[in-house]
Amino acid sequence: MGTRLKVLRVFKDLHKTRSRVFRDDDRALTAARLQINEEFKKNKNETSEQNIKEMLKMARAVETILRENVMQGEHVEENKVLLRPRESLLLDNVPYSDSPRNKT
Repeated sequence: MGTRLKVLRVFKDLHKTRSRVFRDDDRALTAARLQINEEFKKNKNETSEQNIKEMLKMARAVETILRENVMQGEHVEENKVLLRPRESLLLDNVPYSDSPRNKT
């Protein structure tokens, strides 16, 4: 795949992830959109393959962090926050045990 296509794929993936992660939060959606667009515009004239690869690597890391680590929270009262985890963030709750389980 050509470099241009890789850049466009990462750009598109970042925006898809932004839409999923910040769903129903217009302020966060707008801020993330502006930041993504600004970073890509700032580097649009880059010609060094090495620098482009490094920036693509960084963009993929950012996309992964957003997708796997960011959770929405909404203030519902003065000292209370309602967390809205996405389905992909919910893991099986396995209780800790000092003794190992027998595999069956």
